[in-house]
Amino acid sequence: MEGWDNFFLGQLGASAALGGLLFVAISLNLSRISSDGALADRALLALCLLLAILVVSSFMLIPGQPAPLPGIEVLLVGLAISVLAAARRRGLFRPDAGERDGKAIVNAVFLAAAVLPYYIGGLLIAADGMRAGLYVVGAAIILSFIKAVLDAWVLLIEINR
Repeated sequence: MEGWDNFFLGQLGASAALGGLLFVAISLNLSRISSDGALADRALLALCLLLAILVVSSFMLIPGQPAPLPGIEVLLVGLAISVLAAARRRGLFRPDAGERDGKAIVNAVFLAAAVLPYYIGGLLIAADGMRAGLYVVGAAIILSFIKAVLDAWVLLIEINR
């Protein structure tokens, strides 16, 4: 994992800061978000994506882990996000009252694009001891940031239009 410490340290700090800002965005529009199931689900998943970045980055910074363990940890984070998303009462592909079919599907596709690389990266890390898997986990982190920021934009700006 040589050379990746600074990357994961930076992602850990950025995800913590953005998570705090997302809490502020949610609190500013709390009544509107809590009254709309789709927005509440979106807020929860955005927070969970930022938490996933924080947790994965923390795991990757633990020194001396045996080779397959970091991969298993990344896989478990991806699984946790998937289970949470699937457990939401509205479901990934079912449109909500305020959301048209197309928007619900696009939202679900973006979420899947952010979560799938955690599975692939975790498997690669567990199989080959960090090499290619770190690049895939890096992509997962970047995609998770993009998805979480897009959701934060909706929660802060778009709901007031």
